[in-house]
Amino acid sequence: MNAELRLPTTSTDIGRNIREIEERVARAAERVGRSAGEVTVVAVTKGVGPGPIQDAFEAGIRHFGENRVQEAKSKMDQLPVFHPQPTWHMVGHLQSNKARLALRLFDIIHSVDSLRLAEMISRHAQRAVPILVQVNVAGETTKFGVSPSEIEAAVEQMVHLPHIEVKGLMTIAPLASDPEEVRPIFRRLRLIRDSLGLEHLSMGMTDDFEVAIEEGATMVRIGRAIFGERRG
Repeated sequence: MNAELRLPTTSTDIGRNIREIEERVARAAERVGRSAGEVTVVAVTKGVGPGPIQDAFEAGIRHFGENRVQEAKSKMDQLPVFHPQPTWHMVGHLQSNKARLALRLFDIIHSVDSLRLAEMISRHAQRAVPILVQVNVAGETTKFGVSPSEIEAAVEQMVHLPHIEVKGLMTIAPLASDPEEVRPIFRRLRLIRDSLGLEHLSMGMTDDFEVAIEEGATMVRIGRAIFGERRG
């Protein structure tokens, strides 16, 4: 677990980082004639303790993302009651046997990577659950997600599941030294989203979120640029 912990960052650092992210989001949106208000910054708190999360909330963050269900539960139990209540996003791979607990913790699930997982969520849900369908746009064997050739059929089946609200699509771009290298990935996801008539695009992280915004992202998942580097 120690390898996942982020290096200490003061509340002042976190606040400054958030202001800088907000400015970069606004500039990226302006370049393509969009409003910064169209883009939600999801602060990804993998490996981040309750203290920095509270600092980020006090600096204005209202959306938090977690990669692991058990880690999320542990730190949520330690956090104070926030006002207003933030929105919690599940952004990591969700195992089907963790679906029931995830529904208790998260307001929206970004990483629904199969019809089977959507069916499991539907079976356990007792409320309408907003989901994003993860698409493996680049076809990487190490990534989860529905293939672009199968996404239309998958969404068509998911929208008819009880308690499931398909809000959009999500992807994880390949690692690249130049963000421009992954622009075609983001553009393709936007075109798929548009063809399906969905609303949201969750794409872009610390190294490439500005390109993602230029290509239509409505949610960007940012950890390192807010909370600092992880060890290891």
